[in-house]
Amino acid sequence: MSISQVMQVMQAASGAAIKIALPLLLLSLTVGLIIAVFQAATQIHEQTLTFVPKLLVTALMLIVLGSWMLEVMSDFTHYVFDLMLTLY
Repeated sequence: MSISQVMQVMQAASGAAIKIALPLLLLSLTVGLIIAVFQAATQIHEQTLTFVPKLLVTALMLIVLGSWMLEVMSDFTHYVFDLMLTLY
């Protein structure tokens, strides 16, 4: 396996990881920011106030986007196995 093939696999793996993680991270960041503004406005500084909504939104997004995430990982896995077949 040449260095260029290894780099292609690493690039595909990074792309798949970003595609999967980015929607969850952005939504969690947005919810956290909204709650932080609410906490600053009301001067309520409770740690669980940020944790529970982030957890609920993340769980909801995993339910909604779970099949798409599985498809992205499946495509990457097929890519890697197809590449393995061409090695020999």
